[in-house]
Amino acid sequence: MIVFGTKGYLYQLAILTLVCGQCGNPSAHALRKRVTKFTLFFVPLFPFSTKYLTQCTFCGAEQKVTKEQAEQLLSGGGDRTNTPPQQSYRP
Repeated sequence: MIVFGTKGYLYQLAILTLVCGQCGNPSAHALRKRVTKFTLFFVPLFPFSTKYLTQCTFCGAEQKVTKEQAEQLLSGGGDRTNTPPQQSYRP
């Protein structure tokens, strides 16, 4: 018997001050990276899906961003505040 599946990881990359596209408020947005990995016998082997998104802390709206946009935001596209080290958890 072979046991395989997927496991999701969510990394918080930064907290940025941006204007929300949904509610229009200038508020903190969490920049996150969602990685899905293939597992074999419950051991994560390789990632097969990586997505970046921002989430407004005021209204909760999420917006997908490209890898290039995420890197631009990390390099100084917004006001960065203190964030904890990268943490992963299963959604």
